[in-house]
Amino acid sequence: MAVDTRPDPAAPTVRQPRFVSQLTRNSFAMVLEGVHSQGLHELTDWRSKPAVSFGGKFRLIDFALSNCVNSGIRRVGVATQYRAQSLIRHLQLGWSFLDGRLGEFIEIMPAQQQVNESQWYRGTADAVFQNWREVRRAAPDHVLILSGDHIYRMDYGRMLAGHAACEADLTMACIELPLMQASRCGVMTVSAQRRVLHLQKHHVAAQPPAGDSGTALAHMGIYVFNTDFLLAQLLQDADDPASSHDFARDVIPRCLAQGRVSAHPFEESHIGEPDKPAYWRDVSSLDAYWEANMDLVQVDPHLNVYDDQWPIWTWQPQSPPAKFVHNDGERVGVALDSLVAGGCIVSGATVRRSLLFPDVWVHSHSLVQDCVVLSGVRIGRDCILKKCIVDKNCTIPDGTCVGLDPQEDARRFHVTPAGVTLVTRVMLGQELGLLDGL
Repeated sequence: MAVDTRPDPAAPTVRQPRFVSQLTRNSFAMVLEGVHSQGLHELTDWRSKPAVSFGGKFRLIDFALSNCVNSGIRRVGVATQYRAQSLIRHLQLGWSFLDGRLGEFIEIMPAQQQVNESQWYRGTADAVFQNWREVRRAAPDHVLILSGDHIYRMDYGRMLAGHAACEADLTMACIELPLMQASRCGVMTVSAQRRVLHLQKHHVAAQPPAGDSGTALAHMGIYVFNTDFLLAQLLQDADDPASSHDFARDVIPRCLAQGRVSAHPFEESHIGEPDKPAYWRDVSSLDAYWEANMDLVQVDPHLNVYDDQWPIWTWQPQSPPAKFVHNDGERVGVALDSLVAGGCIVSGATVRRSLLFPDVWVHSHSLVQDCVVLSGVRIGRDCILKKCIVDKNCTIPDGTCVGLDPQEDARRFHVTPAGVTLVTRVMLGQELGLLDGL
């Protein structure tokens, strides 16, 4: 096995080596869009969830794809369906660097009209089954099934090595979470030998055992299958008229009954500093999305996007450097504890604990605090924005105040249970532009 032993200069101590091996080279990854996200509300009206911007310059799907490339898995399919154009455009612009002459590719797999007249993917398992011809063409020994909308850094090579070592038919990644969070993902029961015994369905309230600390093993939606075993399971699922054709609801329970299913603890393969907890987020709501972005503005964030040994690859526009102008009395352009992307201009305004995506302009005497401001936004003079998510290409008129009065905000915008306010062009009464949703 070829092992990359280069040290990580971003870590306080040298981390475990990367597992790029024949196992990763002979594997194929399927990244699934999943169902249309209702939890992100109007933020996904014009784009699929994996295409949602994150962290000042990335898209959610960049994390799964970067994990694949960094792990040495360079044959990847991405199944697309709902409002897919933004996602497809991002993949074409940012992920076409793999060399097909060397058998490397990221292939876009949109839902297509089939001979039997079915057109849409009926579920996550059906999305893989409908594209099995492309999987078979790659002739992999193992198939990874991944979600395209989770935020984490993981060496899939370590998971593949564990899968091969225990001779499993299926290996499922798991992470220990507080019981409430774990129950939303699906709780796993695992033996001392890491054999998965039971998977509790999503969104079912779990009860902690007596004397338990209130945590549980959560199912992460990351699978490694032996290829032949996966095909057999997909064929059974396709022939079952009662199935919803979903991996967690239908395929995995059948796998538990028919095969050897192993658990892989995420802490054994996550990429990060040894003294920090393993970082994984499912941004299933606007509050979770806002919190995950806010994680990055901390002085010492748990998710290190500055690690050049395990970069998060993406596409971003060719923008000039960010600019902060005016230093005249109370008219000072400044950003504190914030991430500011290229093309931004902070002109005599104050930005605190916020993320400004590319090409955002903030005009004089305005305050932007605890906000996630997506690309192309124009914020006028004398505005106050607090604890907001501002969607792409919004124009905030002079003197606008958002985040000060939740009841007043709720008349025009979407206010979450945690008090985060989502602002979109439609809510502002502005016509949608040609680039909205992209």
